[in-house]
Amino acid sequence: MTPEPSAPAVPTATYRLQLQPAFPFQAAAEAVPYLAELGVSHLHLSPVLEAVPGSAHGYDVVDPTRVREELGGEEGLRELSRTARAHGLGLIVDIVPNHMAMSPRHNPALWEVLRDGPSSPRARWFDIDWEAQGGQMLLPVLGGPLGEVADELKADGDVLRYYDHAFPLREGTAGLPLPQLLDAQWYRPVWWRLARTELNYRRFFSISELIGVRVEDPEVFEATHAKILELLHEGVVDGLRVDHPDGLADPGGYLRRLHEATGGRWTVVEKILADGEALPASWPVAGTTGYDALRHVDGLFLDPAGFGELVDRYRAFAAPQTDRGGDWDATVRRAAYKVLTHELAAELDRLTRVAARLCATAPETALRDRAPWALRIALTELLVRLEVYRPYTPEDAATVVTEEAAAEARRAFAVPEEAGAVDVVRDLLLGRYGDGPAYGEFRTRFAQTASALRAKSVEDTAFYRYVPLLSATEVGGEPGDPAVGPDRFHAYCARVQRDWPATGTVLSTHDVKRSADVRAALHVLTECPRRWADVLTEVSRTGEAAPDGQTAWAAWQTVFGLGPAEEERVRAALLKHVREAGLFTSWTEQEPPYEEAVARFVAAGPCGVPGRKVAELREALEPHVRANVLGAALVHLTMPGVPDVYQGTEREYRALVDPDNRRPARFGEDGGEGGGVGGLGDVAEKEAVTRAALALRARRPEVFGPAASYEPLAAEGPAADHCLAFVRSGAVVTAVTRLSLRLAEAGGWGGTRLPLPPGRWADVRDPGREFEGGVRVAELFAASPVALLERVPE
Repeated sequence: MTPEPSAPAVPTATYRLQLQPAFPFQAAAEAVPYLAELGVSHLHLSPVLEAVPGSAHGYDVVDPTRVREELGGEEGLRELSRTARAHGLGLIVDIVPNHMAMSPRHNPALWEVLRDGPSSPRARWFDIDWEAQGGQMLLPVLGGPLGEVADELKADGDVLRYYDHAFPLREGTAGLPLPQLLDAQWYRPVWWRLARTELNYRRFFSISELIGVRVEDPEVFEATHAKILELLHEGVVDGLRVDHPDGLADPGGYLRRLHEATGGRWTVVEKILADGEALPASWPVAGTTGYDALRHVDGLFLDPAGFGELVDRYRAFAAPQTDRGGDWDATVRRAAYKVLTHELAAELDRLTRVAARLCATAPETALRDRAPWALRIALTELLVRLEVYRPYTPEDAATVVTEEAAAEARRAFAVPEEAGAVDVVRDLLLGRYGDGPAYGEFRTRFAQTASALRAKSVEDTAFYRYVPLLSATEVGGEPGDPAVGPDRFHAYCARVQRDWPATGTVLSTHDVKRSADVRAALHVLTECPRRWADVLTEVSRTGEAAPDGQTAWAAWQTVFGLGPAEEERVRAALLKHVREAGLFTSWTEQEPPYEEAVARFVAAGPCGVPGRKVAELREALEPHVRANVLGAALVHLTMPGVPDVYQGTEREYRALVDPDNRRPARFGEDGGEGGGVGGLGDVAEKEAVTRAALALRARRPEVFGPAASYEPLAAEGPAADHCLAFVRSGAVVTAVTRLSLRLAEAGGWGGTRLPLPPGRWADVRDPGREFEGGVRVAELFAASPVALLERVPE
């Protein structure tokens, strides 16, 4: 009997599949032969544990002890694993340790806690502040104040029902009149709007439908990870992607426990690193999921001078207020204040209570007599000034909550003596008063609040307000300064190869706001800002008037990046855009007249006759879009780290923010096609580049793996800066064209040459082409703006 091929312990490349009822394990298994032939080593699966019925993403887990039945159940997953392994592929699975779904009728652990209260054995699973709200857990599910909807609450045996919601009744309370019945429960159903200020359980960001899980508790860890660990130890699963570790009480401690429990399996974490921030060296993981790589690859194809001019033209066109989309730093700061005092008000209240209680009971006299209002202001002012997601230890808190930030925070106090609250808060974070449980709880709550604030204020608010270049407003990005020069890119790659050689790298994911190929098109606008502004001036003279300048600028960029697409896709993305921005409408305070104006504008403008002008510009710039698409793809697939290919992106893939980018994947005889594709462009060329790079990685893993090397390769001549090249392990050369429009305007490559390392080098896509010594770049890129070369054996 021939043994089944085994997947490598460290992937050479992964392929992300978004599982959902419309794309279950069986559909993934049917795609295995194609994906194995494509050249990846592992399938990367979205969450596989039991989730809310119908969930299109699986991050709303309700039972971590079972594999999701809607996807085919545990046997379906095991069969997928067997099929994958028969083709030499392994499985990487996404896990969600931070939260579970607030759906009691589907979540057995939560049902038990609501029925039995804090004495329930599983009450320790969830991060609930039982001391608040009179010992009842607030459930923000009612459509209005209780007095207005009381008639819609019905007791049905031992169950309380409210439309589709069902809650268990505490033993012995069935039959009581409604007011007494509600008072007798361990929970209190309330108007959903009270979640902002009254909620007493930790949630995922500001999403009340997801409740925080206390995996720092060893018993909770064991209970919630038993099934995943079983699948790992039995060889069904080979590695893990950890969703949002920054929400955990102790990310480092959790990852150490996970590392030990898995036996050191390949694991990456969805950690968003700010520019200049390093992944904690003590974390026993392979690295991040790759948003830091995305930022550096994207930045290569942005013209810094052109970006600055584009910002100026955006300001002239849209006239945004400085702190509402006009200036990046000011926009982030204002968004942070708004989110912290509005959407995360309950979290700020809880943190203030923890600080006030600590100050009132601490033995240190320096902490006494601190008014809660002063502590709240100090916390607010320090939190909004954080430039990373969170601190992890008292030691690194000094570099996160800086003295400069503290100095600015003190200015918020009218009475200088009261500004001492800032120093108290900072000293507590730095561990200067002690390290007991109460101090640890304060630091933990501060860090968890900080991570939620950063995500909501930057990614989910400021990214939708500051819109001079939509491709710069991406997860992990730096929209205020997005361009990355070759030297900076090479330095980043050298650090990755040295410190985290098996880290994940990505260009498109289920969470990006625009797929890599949409962003690649938008990058070109930094090379022609005046041309773009002139087109917008022209199209703005006709059609439906825009509801506001910022939305108009974003809408026109959306159709430029996406290319020909259905009006519904553009309208849905723009509606999400304006609600997330929260300037004129929002998810919770919707303004129908404004939203209707946005829809009319999209139909009559970007998706109407005026939109043809933008389409004509896109068509004229298509060669430069192509250069960016192919260049980013090849760099991603050959740079240090383990590349993750999002479903469908082996071809040109144009998708907008979720749910547009989470459509079920389709795989046919002609290859893979992402369901979010809208206008594929030259799919064959990108697929050829992708296949060549993946095949090379699979055939020569030592050239790209943890023991490999990375060396910059500098071009020489008048257009040297337009050629980005590097060598992997002395055996493979990657060379791509950057800023090709500027290159063309300057007259092309001229006498620019690329000095190759010693030996003969064959074009991987066209082995008949060989080069030696210094090659003219114009010849190297004669047929394509990118080249992948392999040293010919002597």
